[in-house]
Amino acid sequence: MDLTQTEEDYLEAIYSIIKEKGYVRVKDIAEELGVRPPSVSEMLAKLRDKELVKYEKYSGTTLTKRGEKIGRSIKTRHNTLKRLLQIILVPEDIAEKNACDMEHHLDPKTIEQLTKFVQFVERAPPNPKWLEHFEIYCKTGDVPECDRKG
Repeated sequence: MDLTQTEEDYLEAIYSIIKEKGYVRVKDIAEELGVRPPSVSEMLAKLRDKELVKYEKYSGTTLTKRGEKIGRSIKTRHNTLKRLLQIILVPEDIAEKNACDMEHHLDPKTIEQLTKFVQFVERAPPNPKWLEHFEIYCKTGDVPECDRKG
């Protein structure tokens, strides 16, 4: 199913709010996305027509199984990209914004490989030398000497 970037943003927001609060209201979505409640109501009707949410005006909203699967997938892509950007020392606020921009435009295979890379880095021994060297390079422009004895 082809979704617009805006539809994906809504599904991700709904998924995140439900995980945090256990429920979601139009007001919650509006606050999360920085839009007006009438815009949320309009989008929820579109997502309902695509069978991604269960929505009745003036009551709560839930995700269908398919909507939840898509929302979880988008949130996972977002988290992976944000974490990758933080690993390469992008400040958190910028990483958050850039992850939002990137999550809609990368091929699923690229996301898969980036996810593997982030998982690899996070499971590596603490303070691997190459990360320390990258940080020094970012600060000074110099590549530290490596002990390449094997």
